[in-house]
Amino acid sequence: MQTETREFRAEARFQRVSPQKARLVLDLIKGRGVEEALNTVAFTKKAVAPLVEKVLRSAVQNANHLSQEQNLDVDLDNLYVKSAVANDGPRMKRIRPAPMGRAYRYQRRLSHIVIAVAERAQASGLVQRVEGEEAGQPLKQTKKKAPAGRAAVKKAAAKKPAKKAAAKKTAKK
Repeated sequence: MQTETREFRAEARFQRVSPQKARLVLDLIKGRGVEEALNTVAFTKKAVAPLVEKVLRSAVQNANHLSQEQNLDVDLDNLYVKSAVANDGPRMKRIRPAPMGRAYRYQRRLSHIVIAVAERAQASGLVQRVEGEEAGQPLKQTKKKAPAGRAAVKKAAAKKPAKKAAAKKTAKK
C-alpha cells in the first residue's frame, strides 16, 4: 500500500520577465532539496533569482501552513522541488520610434512562475544485492571481446601500409 504524497505549490503571476529567462533559473533548482535550492537561487546572478526565491519560500510556507491546518505530518526538511515552471503570460504591445517618422512594434513578455514542492518518499531497501556477489567475494571481471568486424578491419588496415612500403623500395632500385 503506497501513501499519496501531497504537493504544495505557489504562483507568481504576471511577472515582468520573459519566460525564457525565468526558465534558466528554474532549471537549476528542479529536483533539488528545498535547502539546496534556496542556496542555489541565493547565489545565482540573474535578475529573476530573487523572485524565484520568493516563490520557493512561499511554497514552503504553504506546505507548513496546510500541514498544521489539516493535521498532516509533513517534514519540511524532507521537501524537494517537484516542478518549477515558467509559463507565458499576456504580452504587452509597445511601440518604439523608428527613422523617418515610422514606428516599430515590440512585445514585452510576462510570465507566470509556478513552483511545486513535495515530500520525498521514504524509500526502504535501497541497497540491492547483485547475484553472484556473496559474503564479501567480489564479482569476477571478464575481458570484453572486440567485435569480429573490428578485428578484421584493423588487420586489413595494418597490411596496406606494408604493401606500400614494399612498392616504394622496388621503385627506388
